[in-house]
Amino acid sequence: MESETGCCSKQHIYLPLNSLVTMPVCDICCEELPSEAEMKTHLFLSHMENVMACPFCSLSGVSYDEMSFHINTAHIDKDSQDTKTTVVDSGQKNSNDCTAQRPSSTKTSNVNVKNMETVSQASPQSPSPVNGMTSSITGTCLSQETSTSLKSSPPAAATASGAIKLVRTTPTSSNNASRERKDGRRKSKQKRLSSPIKEKCFSCPMCSLVCKDCFILQEHVELHLQDQDATEGAGPGAGTSKEASSTSNGRSAVMHYECPMCALSCTSSSSLQEHVELHLENGSASATGYSSEDLTLARKLQEEEEQKWREAETRREAEDFKKLQKQFGLDNSGGYRKQMERTMERAVSRGQMVPAEFHRKKAEMLESLASGMDDGRSKTSGLVEALCRYYQKDASDCAHVWLCAETDHYSSSEGDKGWGCGYRNFQMLLSSLHRMEQYNLLPVSVPSIPRVQALIEEAWGQGADPQGASHFNHRLQGTRAWIGATEIYAVLTSLNVKARIVDFHKPTGPGDTHPRLFEWVKEYFSHSASRGARLPPKVVQTTLPPIYLQHQGHSRSIVGMEQKVNGNLCLLLFDPGCAPKEMRRVLSQDTAAAMVRRMRKFSGGLKHRQYQVVAVEGLLTPEEKRSRILNSRTLCAEKIP
Repeated sequence: MESETGCCSKQHIYLPLNSLVTMPVCDICCEELPSEAEMKTHLFLSHMENVMACPFCSLSGVSYDEMSFHINTAHIDKDSQDTKTTVVDSGQKNSNDCTAQRPSSTKTSNVNVKNMETVSQASPQSPSPVNGMTSSITGTCLSQETSTSLKSSPPAAATASGAIKLVRTTPTSSNNASRERKDGRRKSKQKRLSSPIKEKCFSCPMCSLVCKDCFILQEHVELHLQDQDATEGAGPGAGTSKEASSTSNGRSAVMHYECPMCALSCTSSSSLQEHVELHLENGSASATGYSSEDLTLARKLQEEEEQKWREAETRREAEDFKKLQKQFGLDNSGGYRKQMERTMERAVSRGQMVPAEFHRKKAEMLESLASGMDDGRSKTSGLVEALCRYYQKDASDCAHVWLCAETDHYSSSEGDKGWGCGYRNFQMLLSSLHRMEQYNLLPVSVPSIPRVQALIEEAWGQGADPQGASHFNHRLQGTRAWIGATEIYAVLTSLNVKARIVDFHKPTGPGDTHPRLFEWVKEYFSHSASRGARLPPKVVQTTLPPIYLQHQGHSRSIVGMEQKVNGNLCLLLFDPGCAPKEMRRVLSQDTAAAMVRRMRKFSGGLKHRQYQVVAVEGLLTPEEKRSRILNSRTLCAEKIP
């Protein structure tokens, strides 16, 4: 009897797992089902299509094939651990407990098997049939519920018992066959999932999973990365940066971050960041003994670098200033006389001028400079009268034409080419004022360019435009300095002439045009022409002097305006850059039309962003002159708009 009991007891303890009945196991939740029919029912009820949830992570809302493939790829280590491990509880259970824990075949139950040591101690002392009954009942429970999982039992209770043992079983031929069938099914699922479909799919870059939703793929890839980080953290070198302390369920871990400047270990990255910032604030590197020297050297190098940068900046500014001086004729390279002499010398060296002619022209130039009057070589007279005759004869497309008083044209010569346009326009203005009786106090003849420079310096000496004087360093004679509207205003004020500066500082029309400028010029000429006349004639020659027109880099004189039949306005300009030979073509009726076309400027032809005009409006009284000189200390032009 004892041998039978002992044999029965021994048979209970060494019951091999390969002799158990093979039952279908759910690939998703690892639950055993007694038959294929119940497996289908379980899949339909627990894992319905598109409402599945992964038991290991938060993935849900995918099909059965996608969920199965996800578990087999992302949680393969957990799946193998659950299928290859048997948990043996050391607690004593009777047959009623085993029967009570199995209410239905679709629910998981705990495995209640006595361990070898407990049964060995109880067998010799209790050879009663009760033991045999318990053994048979326990064996029955074991045979029916061997493949159950511990996910339904709380891990804390198992830990408290202190008798959990993990026993690895050796796979047998039947288990191998079952596992091969499962592998075959997995491969077929992978093949189906990785096959191309018509809908837009997203493939995992770390495995062959294909998902229809990008958010599901994102969670899947994050699981890959978490598993990879856990694998790297378990390596030999992982302890240098962080340490993981496993808890009873083997999943949670505590991360430690070591300070790169000391041996302190922190549990969070934010704490480590604050700790390192304290190192930097307190200057912990000074303890090495080299920080003070390094700091001194760094400051010295920085000062040297800043000094080099300042020197380079100074040199660059000096070079730029020299370029500007050369551009505006303030580089002390000589004025009108020197430029004229060099031009004639080059002409002689090239064979364009004989030495006798060179000496003759030089003597005439010196005589003109000594008298202070222009020699008249670049002057062309009678142009406004010729324009009046042309418009009276050939102006079919013009509704109205206004012309200024008779004005001579002065062209740039060899002595002022490239910089003398402002002086030549001032000569044109004076040539018109000399023909008017009210301006008889002006010099009888038109002054030369060096004499105009002297007149501007005299105006500065009277206190006019001190800011402009400081810009030229109170010196114009002997230079090739450009002049503009403010210098013309200053010299006219010193000559008791009332002048007005109007600044069209920005475009007022489409395409950066200045229609307000054209309207202002029309008002200037037509206002005086319409006095006392009910119906003004088509062509009107007024008694007004020309208008000085200045823009960036050049200046011209406005001698008239056309108003076309369609209402368009057009300026008539005298340009100092036009040679006397070309200007004399206006005097001939055969070539006047071509020259008039060159003199016209429509609104689209003035594309500079800023224009300034100087218009003469009469004479100044001594009080007005003093007032204007005082106000010119902060010279402000009239702005339109």
